[in-house]
Order: sequence, then C-alpha cells, then structure tokens
Amino acid sequence: MRYRDRMQTLSFDEVLEAILAANTCYHRDAYHFVREGLDYTQKRISKGSKTPSRHVTGQELLDGLRAHALDQFGPMAFAVLAEWGVNCCEDFGKIVFNLVESGLLAKTDQDDLADFKNGYDFNTALRTPFLPPTTPPATKRYRRATESESA
Repeated sequence: MRYRDRMQTLSFDEVLEAILAANTCYHRDAYHFVREGLDYTQKRISKGSKTPSRHVTGQELLDGLRAHALDQFGPMAFAVLAEWGVNCCEDFGKIVFNLVESGLLAKTDQDDLADFKNGYDFNTALRTPFLPPTTPPATKRYRRATESESA
C-alpha cells in the first residue's frame, strides 16, 4: 500500500499525530479548533442558502474562526488560543496549510498562506468585545450654587 493510499484510511487524529511529531509549534487542540472552525464557517456562509457548502477563502475562515472562538471561549478566547501557540492570523494559516499538506484539507490554486497575514489584530478582535464601554454612562450634572443662592 502506498503512503498516499494509506493516508486515505487514517483518521484525523492519526494524521494529526504525524503533524505534531514533525511540528510542535501548535497544540493538538488548535488543530481540532481549526477543523471545527471550518465547519462553523461553512455553516455560517451557507445559512439560508440552498446551495451546498463551498470552498471557504482565507479571510472568510479567519472571520469564522474569530466568531467561533468568541462563541466557544468568550472572554478567555485570547488566552486559550495563546496557550495553544496561536497568537496571530498567520498562525491559523500555518495550521491550515499543515492540514492541507497532510491531505486533511483541500486548497485551490488561489489559496496561499499570505491570505492569512494581517487578517486582524488578535487583541482587538478577541478582547475588545468584552471590554466595558469607553464612554462613561451619562450622569446628571449638578449646578454649583452661588453664594447668594446658598444664603
């Protein structure tokens, strides 16, 4: 059996073991999160559409991964992803392309790792939704009494 033929019979976790043995930059959970995030993104894109799921662009996937992280981890999204070694959009791209190279995901000729560079700032995208508003609530202003009014 050729390696390629064997790859088709391996499970996601078995192929992931090989990826992790060769590349220890990202935690196993980061790969599972990207896989789940792709499903999440495809469902979001096809919601209300009668067409089957289609190929997702890098930017669409980044938007979906952000939304999925906020849904799954809330205010802890930034910390969870950092714990897994994911600190910027390009890290998501590297995980995606590790999965592509292993045959677990497909890509088109237009897909490129550069699609994931400068997608968004993690601090802004993952922390800002949970920060208190920057403008203080409106407060009632009191007029200072003059000397003649207070006497």
